[in-house]
Amino acid sequence: MLKVENLHVYYGGIHALKGIDISVEKGEIVTIIGANGAGKSTLLNTISGLVRSREGRIIFKGSLLRPVPHHIVMKGICQVPEGRLVFANLTVKDNLLLGAYLRKDKKGIKKDLEKVYELFPRLAERQKQLAGTLSGGEQQMLAMGRGLMSDPELMLLDEPSLGLAPILVDTIFAVIQDIKKIGKTILLVEQNAYKALSTADRAYVLEQGKIVKAGKAADLIEDPTIQESYLGQKAEAGDRKSEVGF
Repeated sequence: MLKVENLHVYYGGIHALKGIDISVEKGEIVTIIGANGAGKSTLLNTISGLVRSREGRIIFKGSLLRPVPHHIVMKGICQVPEGRLVFANLTVKDNLLLGAYLRKDKKGIKKDLEKVYELFPRLAERQKQLAGTLSGGEQQMLAMGRGLMSDPELMLLDEPSLGLAPILVDTIFAVIQDIKKIGKTILLVEQNAYKALSTADRAYVLEQGKIVKAGKAADLIEDPTIQESYLGQKAEAGDRKSEVGF
């Protein structure tokens, strides 16, 4: 479905991505793990057209992607950004409808809105509430629901567990599995390596702008190098429970 070939991205004189090659097949969850500053968000931002590459190609369903964000959304790719970035002064429902702003199929929009409410019952309960008054977990669900309203084939999820209590992290990753079950393909950037590898089908490890390992997520989670570098805090990051709710 998605192929990234020899991708090079610069910020001024900083070489942020250095010849990235990745692929995502239809129906997969593929995760990119790595430390802060490795280039994970830059990769997603380049795929979605927010950042331009200096070299390389991004191919989606056999066609070369133009680096124009709204065209990329119309092709069937949406990005759920790091930090959620909901419209705080708009209601939950209005935030969701903004996700469908490029669509003209009113019946399809209504149907997808019902699907989002089914997937996220808390959003249905709070559809008239201002988004800025939601909890962090609810805002993350709203951001994901807004992305689904564009009717994407491929979702780019950027740090969906960022800033959430552990029990909410478990819920978000369960929702990611539910999104896969309704037919969406997912490219997931996530600093919580243990949860990401436990959820994904395949994984890439990004270090200083380069892919240094790739393979089945189940294999990488057992890799001693990965365990030492990224999974040392897996009990705290992935298994510990909290009494904090939505």
